Amino acid sequence: MNEPNSPLSQPPTADRFQTDPYEPEVGSLPDRSGQDTEKVNKTGTTTIGITTSEGVVIATDMRASLGGRFVSNKNVQKVEQIHPNAALTLVGSVGGAQSFIRSLRAEVNLYEARRGEDMSMQALSTLAGNFARGGPFFAINPILGGVDDDGHHVYSIDPAGGVMQDDYTVTGSGLTVAYGTLEDRYEDDMSNEEAKEVAAAAINAAAERDTGSGNGIYLADVTSEGVDINGYDFDELLQ
Repeated sequence: MNEPNSPLSQPPTADRFQTDPYEPEVGSLPDRSGQDTEKVNKTGTTTIGITTSEGVVIATDMRASLGGRFVSNKNVQKVEQIHPNAALTLVGSVGGAQSFIRSLRAEVNLYEARRGEDMSMQALSTLAGNFARGGPFFAINPILGGVDDDGHHVYSIDPAGGVMQDDYTVTGSGLTVAYGTLEDRYEDDMSNEEAKEVAAAAINAAAERDTGSGNGIYLADVTSEGVDINGYDFDELLQ
């Protein structure tokens, strides 16, 4: 028999089955148990964006993991085209990052349909920051890289919606190792081909120490002509 004050003896209340009409607040994340978090596919990852004399190079590794301990996929494409001349990386939870990319693509297409022109990189980065701050995208930290009439641009977007532009940037669990290689080898006015080798070396270095990074590299070659994304083994890019 149940104790009089035990949870099983009490009738269910409306509070247990109804959502507070004032929740969730903008920018808040749903409560998740530790067990749920362990089951979420995460990119872990090392992602790099570099501006060049020709455009932008974005590089990512290929590994996804469960709870940061088990490799759940060895061939994840963590960079996607979201604009005729821009690409965005996936960092954080795979589902959140994929939803983020779909939302941005839809807004970019709507902007072009309404105005008859492509969205500028400044507008796109602002939109991405607003989505990251106010949307249910669950701890993402992507890199946006693109080319427009004002030049070649790389932005990091933090989970709170902060947008920072730089000549080059790194996000993800392997960033501390990758930054060291990038700081040593980056030069102004590199070509896209030179930047690809530098980015590959930085991601390879991160993969040696970061369990969330590895299994190869995807490179996005972004120019005024468009976006070209291809996957490689490290040996194909490093001499």
